[in-house]
Amino acid sequence: MTMKLTRRDLLRRAAVTGGYGATYMLMQGLGIMAAPAAYAGPPDLPAGLGGGRHVAVLGAGVAGLVAAHELEKAGFRVTLLEARQRLGGRTWTIRDGDRIEHLGHESQVARLSPGIGFNAGPARIPSHHEALLSYIRALKVPLEVEVNSSRSAWHLSPTVNGGQPVRQRQLVNDTRGWLSELLGKATKRGALDGELTAEDKERLLAFLRAYGDLDADGAFKGTERSGYLRTPGAADQTGQAVAPLPLRDLFSPDTLPSLLFEDNILMQATMFQPTGGMDRITEALGASLRPGTIRRGAVVTSIRRAGDGVAITWRDNGTGKEQRLLVDQAIVTLPLPILARTDNDFPAPVKAAIAAATYDHANKVAFEAPRFWEAEQIYGGISFTGGENSLIWYPSDHFNAPTGLLVGAYNVGANAAAFQALPLAEQVARTRAAVARVHPGSAPHLQRGLAINWRLIPFNEGPWLHWEVDGNDPAAYALLNQPIGPIHLAGAHLSQLPSWQEGAVLSAQRAVTAIAHRTAAGGADIKTSLKG
Repeated sequence: MTMKLTRRDLLRRAAVTGGYGATYMLMQGLGIMAAPAAYAGPPDLPAGLGGGRHVAVLGAGVAGLVAAHELEKAGFRVTLLEARQRLGGRTWTIRDGDRIEHLGHESQVARLSPGIGFNAGPARIPSHHEALLSYIRALKVPLEVEVNSSRSAWHLSPTVNGGQPVRQRQLVNDTRGWLSELLGKATKRGALDGELTAEDKERLLAFLRAYGDLDADGAFKGTERSGYLRTPGAADQTGQAVAPLPLRDLFSPDTLPSLLFEDNILMQATMFQPTGGMDRITEALGASLRPGTIRRGAVVTSIRRAGDGVAITWRDNGTGKEQRLLVDQAIVTLPLPILARTDNDFPAPVKAAIAAATYDHANKVAFEAPRFWEAEQIYGGISFTGGENSLIWYPSDHFNAPTGLLVGAYNVGANAAAFQALPLAEQVARTRAAVARVHPGSAPHLQRGLAINWRLIPFNEGPWLHWEVDGNDPAAYALLNQPIGPIHLAGAHLSQLPSWQEGAVLSAQRAVTAIAHRTAAGGADIKTSLKG
């Protein structure tokens, strides 16, 4: 199994420091696209394949909703069991009046202005996450640009600029300038004579002068790309660039989050967000299902095979009444910490793999506040702060509105584990102080603070897991991606994109395809029933 750079890698660096196929063919024929897209589309199943066979889907996060959507399209009868009253799982937009439960903490009640929402889980969609975007297009969910990076945002580090905030544009462009000067000097001194011809050297030096904004002698003395000490204006008011940062500061590992963030394939523009909140996607998926498909407040207590089918026992969270559901097949998208405590008759190696899985830690703290950051020319993007809050994430919607939702902390890993151990009120207070270090005077304006600790959220108990770290076994990943007879496990945690909604979509589609293959191969059916 090949693993890529994880979300924890990115954030830990910050802390330390259908219709799609036809459209594609048309565009390719017109010469607009030169290479095929990686995504082949959702499962292309005959509409009557299911023949009314009954499938249970456990968990109404993105994976469960996509699975139910595709199964119903193929003619299956679906029962979708969700322990909460809301849909979405980790895809969760908090609005005014919403109650936030944490294991071991008192409840928080969100007090937010109309139109303000807090995406407590996923908050951005890369433009190459084509599987998720295909449902967004099909279900007509409005999108807007998520400004993932702003060169006007800040970088705060004790090793850079005497511990005072620096604009990210200065870090990026001063680094380019100094490195260009150094490479130019090495080239002139013959250090690259074994690698370059005389013509190559002249072309490289010309490139470096432009790339690094060097003077005629190849020296870097600052650049307007890094920002202005005095902005150009009317008449004789000329612009004056800021003085360059010392080269030593820029070689600090603390600068890497700002320097490399946009280069990661998962963080490159263009990024999107649904207009009105990330939960617009899961609401649309839920609305696409047949009436009666979703059972909310249904806590699954047992998953066992019954002949060639599956017996699911669940408890109504409101009445306490227990019910039993017999189905032909099942897709289980429950987070592994929850599934580990759910009675089942899985083979012993599967049980052991589920029980041993260790999820990451992740926390967010958010405030509603007057948009003081916009007075600093910051419209969206992220300031990298290091420390226990790791970063400050600015809203990409309703620019110039009276207030906005500011994420003042988003931390993961060991940093998040220590932060989570604090009382929620202390988490909010420390985040307020951390934001004020970057934006002096802002603390009184950071109101209505909300803290989310994903390890303590009921029915999740973790944000995501990475199979190559935290003592997890990649062999368990392979095992859990295999069917257990008529039972199929799915979710972002069983994909190569464990912390992204795209992973949930692709895993769900894979499980649906497995069900289709089993059905087409003549997998036995059983009579379905509900028993009180």
